[in-house]
Amino acid sequence: MKLKFVKIVLFVFALGGIIAFASFKLKKSDQATGPIEETVELHLNPEETFQKIDNFGASDAWSVQFVGKNWPIHKREQIADLLFSTQMDQEGNPKGIGLSLWRLNLGAGSAEQGKSSGIRDEWRRAESFLTENGAYDWTKQSGQVWFAKAAKERGVEQLLLFSNSPPVEFTNNGKAYTSNKKESNLPVTNTQAFAKYLADVTEGFDTMGLEVDYISPVNEPQWDWADGGQEGTPFWNDQIKDLVVALNQELKSRKLQHTLIDIPETAQLNYLFENGNKAGRADVIQTFFDENSSEYVGDLEYLSRSVSAHSYFTTSPFESLVKQRKTLFYAVNKIPDLHFWMSEYCILGDNAGEIEGNGRDLGMTSALYMAKVINTDLVVANASAWHWWTAISPYDYKDGLIYIDKNKNDGAVLESKMLWALGNYSRFIRPGYTRIRIEDLEANALDENFLYSAFRSPEKDKTVLVFVNDSNTNKAITLSNYTESYDAKSYVTSADANLELTPIQTKNGFEIPKKAVVTLVLETKN
Repeated sequence: MKLKFVKIVLFVFALGGIIAFASFKLKKSDQATGPIEETVELHLNPEETFQKIDNFGASDAWSVQFVGKNWPIHKREQIADLLFSTQMDQEGNPKGIGLSLWRLNLGAGSAEQGKSSGIRDEWRRAESFLTENGAYDWTKQSGQVWFAKAAKERGVEQLLLFSNSPPVEFTNNGKAYTSNKKESNLPVTNTQAFAKYLADVTEGFDTMGLEVDYISPVNEPQWDWADGGQEGTPFWNDQIKDLVVALNQELKSRKLQHTLIDIPETAQLNYLFENGNKAGRADVIQTFFDENSSEYVGDLEYLSRSVSAHSYFTTSPFESLVKQRKTLFYAVNKIPDLHFWMSEYCILGDNAGEIEGNGRDLGMTSALYMAKVINTDLVVANASAWHWWTAISPYDYKDGLIYIDKNKNDGAVLESKMLWALGNYSRFIRPGYTRIRIEDLEANALDENFLYSAFRSPEKDKTVLVFVNDSNTNKAITLSNYTESYDAKSYVTSADANLELTPIQTKNGFEIPKKAVVTLVLETKN
């Protein structure tokens, strides 16, 4: 068959030598049944390495408090399998997305206050283990504890507790959100009490058979949290330092050596490396990890060597997505041994007209957008962890992996393509895997519609490649310099498949379907 070649040069900027896009030669393939395929020759170099992956995660806020407590056990088990399972079904398809970290929302007690809490949506209130008389009631947050145990039973090794607000017993106004957006709702006199509470809860989880790996005491401190939309409080950097020092001392005195403090969960990525419009509440890499800073805490024994931030409002347009992550990479790289966690994201706002946050989308449009953000956070910003916001959503919004009816006792369970697209990463890129170089040496132009990344197992016997093909054309992939003998398996998330084991290998390489996220697992033969 006569081949017709057309050359198109496509490139994406990527840091640390990682290039996530390629130069293509277009040809009509003997294998193709649809549009002309673009043949992509990739160069894979396992010896050139970048960040080590810590985990992929999601949070239990806020639906789990009802689902885990009240819903029928078979539906709870169904949801837990979808989120946590690493098992395969009889056809070789993953039963779930195998999250490796679970984020548990440590409530402030607004649920016990009911309507008087001032938080309008009952589903956004949260229980607290702390009672009014200062004792602890470990039967609280039972739905969330159920899911944390279900995660552990399915092999999820890491548990993180995050706090949106201190317990209402400690706050200025006795509520879980502030009345004065010019100050934190935690008075300075209660800093030590809050630190003690966090350590007490960590020990309480130990008694429930749940080891706490991370505590995130502060959430999005740049926002004012004064409208009663949910639990929350602003914090200033000097207050965060005092809280972290106090919490470090509590963990140290109790010898809770398995628990690390994760800070500072900034509301946007740029608050890690600049003040923006939040002076005294941002520029946190320099503030907390520069030895010359008055708020330096980088030498504390129980502080994680990661800095956490949320990818909100920094993902559109694509040029900005890349540029901000490039800047973040340089800022993190200035601090020895520091790494970056992308610790919360869902699709918010209008994203420069690219995609709206409003309205559920169970299909591939949102899944492909999410996958682009994941790829860029991993490849350009060198994220060593990536966490979705809410695992289970009752809302008409692009914020859930699994959607449910807003019913406290029972309802429908709907899987989204975002669930399975995240699984293209979380199920196969396990903690301890290392990102490796993958590139097309000829690439020199930007294309946001075909992205990829590569990772290798600690034993060096598995190589995992993830492709995001948001184009209208199938791609034919060849690995020109990867000479190891391997067995290949591929898993496709598309309009017709949910992380499905799918043959894509051709005589000369692999075919990546259009409008799909594909994971290619290459296992070295002995």
